[in-house]
Amino acid sequence: MDNEPTRLCTIAASSTIAIIAALVPGTTTHAVEAGASFVEEFDDLASERWYVSDGWSNGDHQNCTWSKDQVSVEDGVLRLGFATDGYKDRDNVCGEVQTNERFGYGTYEVRMKAVEGSGLNTGFFTYIGPVHDQPHDEIDFEVLGKNPSKVQVNQYVDGENVGDEKLVEVPGGAASDFNDYAFVWEEGRIAWYVNGELVHEATDPDKLPSHASKIYLSLWGSDTLTSWMGAFEAPGEPIAAQFERVAFTAPGDDCQFPESVVCAD
Repeated sequence: MDNEPTRLCTIAASSTIAIIAALVPGTTTHAVEAGASFVEEFDDLASERWYVSDGWSNGDHQNCTWSKDQVSVEDGVLRLGFATDGYKDRDNVCGEVQTNERFGYGTYEVRMKAVEGSGLNTGFFTYIGPVHDQPHDEIDFEVLGKNPSKVQVNQYVDGENVGDEKLVEVPGGAASDFNDYAFVWEEGRIAWYVNGELVHEATDPDKLPSHASKIYLSLWGSDTLTSWMGAFEAPGEPIAAQFERVAFTAPGDDCQFPESVVCAD
């Protein structure tokens, strides 16, 4: 989950992705525009697409400050680091990037290698919230470093965890090698995939997000969320989650790379 500072509202407001709300007496529905398809293979980190979080944390639960120094690209890999280094009011620093644009219905995919370590969280997710003058909607893949043999899938609707989370086994482990994660968000359904295999679906209309969102990649830690993330254990040296590819494919667009779940449709 993310919760950006108010100053980022101006960045989000520049998005060309609109949310179209149709109001019917007694009901509220949202038609979510998709956004343009893209594949990011991290030859660089173009500011036209990505914003690097720097200088704040998401709340008291987070024990690190987002730092641009923990974000780097080399040899086609984005690295988001975590290290013990005091910055602002935290004893640790960590890395996050987010798209400037918002995206709606479509297929979201990442190829990533998470980190291992109790109290750490490697995330690939969509988020929109009050800082963007929108309700809090979210769709998640999160690897909890206390047990990186699994990835958690989840969603939030209007600020509520809808209680639909699931822990899914990752063959070989999420921290030992790169794996492919994808979710397809469409009207009436979210479907999550790990290495091309369908692992979870949500179809209850009351448990589905309805607002176009930004794409986030992050690594962070917590001293307080012990029941969920485990007791924090400071890494003995700087560590980093790694990302080789991120992609979004709008509904109806062609498959963009061979490993995409869109190719299997």
